[in-house]
Amino acid sequence: MANERYNAREAEIRWQQTWDTQKIFQTQNDDPRPKYYVLEMFPYPSGRIHMGHVRNYTMGDVVARYKRAKGFNVLHPMGWDAFGMPAENAAMQNNVHPKDWTYENIATMRAQLQLMGLSLDWDREFATCDVDYYHRQQMLFLDFVDKGLAYRKNAKVNWDPVDQTVLANEQVIDGKGWRSGAEVEQRELTQWFFKITDFAEDLLAEIDNLDRWPDKVRLMQRNWIGKSEGLQVRFELTTPAINGDTEIEIFTTRPDTLFGASFMGLSADHPLTKALAETNPALQAFVEECHKQGTSAAEVETAEKIGFDTGLTVKHPLDPTIILPVYVANFILMDYGTGAIFACPAHDQRDLDFARKYNLTVTPVVLPKDEDAATFDVGTEAYTGEGTIFNSEFLDGMSITDAKDTVATKLETVTLDGKPQAERKTQYRLRDWGISRQRYWGCPIPMVHCDGCGVVAEKVENLPIKLPDDINFDKPGNPLDRHPTWRDCSCPKCGKAARRETDTMDTFVDSSWYYARFTAPWEDTPTDKKAVDEWLPVDQYIGGVEHAILHLLYSRFFARAMKATGHMTVKEPFRGLFTQGMVVHETYKGEDGRWVAPMEITIQDQDGNRTAKHNETGESIAIGSIEKMSKSKKNTVDPTDIIESFGADTARWFMLSDSPPERDVIWTEAGAEGAHRFVQRIWRLTVETSEFLGKTPLNKPDAFSDEANALRKLTHKSLVSVESNIEQLGFNRSVAQIYQLVNHIASAAKKDKLDKDPSLAWALDESMQLLVLMSAPMMPHLAEECWIQLGKEGLVSTQGWPKADASLLVEDEITLPIQINGKKRGEITVAADADKATIEKAVLASEPVIKALDGKAPRKVIVVPKRIVNVVV
Repeated sequence: MANERYNAREAEIRWQQTWDTQKIFQTQNDDPRPKYYVLEMFPYPSGRIHMGHVRNYTMGDVVARYKRAKGFNVLHPMGWDAFGMPAENAAMQNNVHPKDWTYENIATMRAQLQLMGLSLDWDREFATCDVDYYHRQQMLFLDFVDKGLAYRKNAKVNWDPVDQTVLANEQVIDGKGWRSGAEVEQRELTQWFFKITDFAEDLLAEIDNLDRWPDKVRLMQRNWIGKSEGLQVRFELTTPAINGDTEIEIFTTRPDTLFGASFMGLSADHPLTKALAETNPALQAFVEECHKQGTSAAEVETAEKIGFDTGLTVKHPLDPTIILPVYVANFILMDYGTGAIFACPAHDQRDLDFARKYNLTVTPVVLPKDEDAATFDVGTEAYTGEGTIFNSEFLDGMSITDAKDTVATKLETVTLDGKPQAERKTQYRLRDWGISRQRYWGCPIPMVHCDGCGVVAEKVENLPIKLPDDINFDKPGNPLDRHPTWRDCSCPKCGKAARRETDTMDTFVDSSWYYARFTAPWEDTPTDKKAVDEWLPVDQYIGGVEHAILHLLYSRFFARAMKATGHMTVKEPFRGLFTQGMVVHETYKGEDGRWVAPMEITIQDQDGNRTAKHNETGESIAIGSIEKMSKSKKNTVDPTDIIESFGADTARWFMLSDSPPERDVIWTEAGAEGAHRFVQRIWRLTVETSEFLGKTPLNKPDAFSDEANALRKLTHKSLVSVESNIEQLGFNRSVAQIYQLVNHIASAAKKDKLDKDPSLAWALDESMQLLVLMSAPMMPHLAEECWIQLGKEGLVSTQGWPKADASLLVEDEITLPIQINGKKRGEITVAADADKATIEKAVLASEPVIKALDGKAPRKVIVVPKRIVNVVV
């Protein structure tokens, strides 16, 4: 029997069926145990899971299984982020209904995830495209409208002319739609918005309390919210009023640099620009050129800085004799500040690039330390550091901070048209969230357009507004616009003919509150307030860092909005956040430059020289760089193939063992084979041990041999280490500890030793039992099989986490470094409770000290208890 291999495929299916039949992982809301909510970011049902999913969900599953063993009532649910453009694209390309495509993909991916043996409560499963889910989302929307948290306004948007929908800035890549690749246009449309800016200060302030979030994510959130303390300043036009305006108002965080002003800049969408363009065809053409540029910060930063001289001029607010020209510039956005700036080229790189291009004045007004005011100048790089103000009349010699305050105080007392010329203000980079999308496969917005009543909310009793099934994608654009039997309706207010809102909600809305719905997905209301308040916040949230800004920020907003509308009390949805690294793989290319998949090639390694050949053609294949797994580069590995070849536990173990979880993990066939060998090794060790010891419980001996005691000590120390590292999500360190323990157990599991030493047999039985329990969160199927093989009762999945014997954690001996005249020269091992005299005697008898003293007495021996010994010769 000892030679029998562990049959993962047979065992894993059997244990998964057992867990399912006994509903081991079903969670009850009224369970009296302390709660623990672990959640991984739910997947988009694209068709098949990938290795990134395997890593993400394995990490969450380890935490869930461990916390369950520690006595918590664990909520570990799964759902599907199921709306979005890919389903519509598939409908157009494959002539399949988006609903059919989505639910078929869900069925496939659910089956794949179930093969992983995840301890999920599948009874709480939902997809965001389920009518039951988006019905409750529509209820939330109406509540947001009532509270003024949802509203409608005209806004400039990125328009994809192929997908014919609005794109977020982040969905515009190099000026093109992220999916269609079409050149994005800028249009002005009436859109629905969520008033996230109402919570800007609170969202920012609470970041300091998210101490279990990665620092980099907290920084990204802070930067995205972008709080700025500054001054709103009015510059008087020197010309007669234009469209009623006699001034240009700007917001600046650097009023200290006002004397370095070289020009004024307007956004292409500034009201003054629009008024001027009505009578200036050249300016209108420039505005249209600006609209071809994306609106994301990255694109604005990298685009060539271009402008249009309007011919207007303004007076400098601190010195009216200084006259500044007014340009329209492509790097100024209307949605930040006032859509206008004063430009100080010497101390802002964008302004400097613009000024050099148009030969405008560049006057430095901040003097770096140790620079000479008479000679300091800037070349092609703006100076943005600290310094002293100069070239600035009454501000000369001041610090930047003092100059800011002095300018603000002065301009607050100067009037223009009877009002102060400046006002201290706080601005945020954060803008309200535009949620309108011109597509079919999304949650319908439950609003109605009536010629008599205007925009009217649908009655709650008329919800849900269901998506019609009878649609087609023969023409570009939103099929809902062309569906009269769905689009045309009665006004909920007056009863007359009206028209439904045909925009659907951004899919980020769907994923911004799903964590709350999981707490009671059967409720007729969006939440069961008692359940959601008890379960939230999520104790451990796990997902990719690519969601560090939008998804997390929107989720934080939604929690606050749901609190404001009475659906929950908690305002921070995620107590702990962990962002795992990606799964990466080598890339391979054929001689013609085409990408080649890993399964198409064979790699040979001769003395470290790795070469690859195509399995069918025999051509040489170039081994390329290691990159994120992607279909386009064909460097993906199908998790189902791995599970069928090696078993789920092998895939889980490899994902946990190869590198720290926050870093990328390199998938290799050799690594997977190594993990599989270790699974087999544990099984062989279990079988051999059970044969040696039998199935009859052994009596604990009164005393243990040195070898038995050493085995017990390492086992209990390993238990503490594994526990501690799982708590810290240091899964790779837990794995390393288990490797070490298995090696030690294997050296003790020898029949001749056990026959001679009954205490070692008892220690071995204890060690094997604890090994199985501590490895169970990572390799649950193998653990169940080993548990039965060892003759233990019940399921490992229902066992409590073992408690380490404190007496075995005490160190009997300690190792102290020996320093001679302050430099380390060796070390000694002494009893942990050895006194100073004993330690000093042992040190003086050590070889390095004897050699250094050369027969002389030491001048001094300094013993720092349990730390170090220093001998002065």
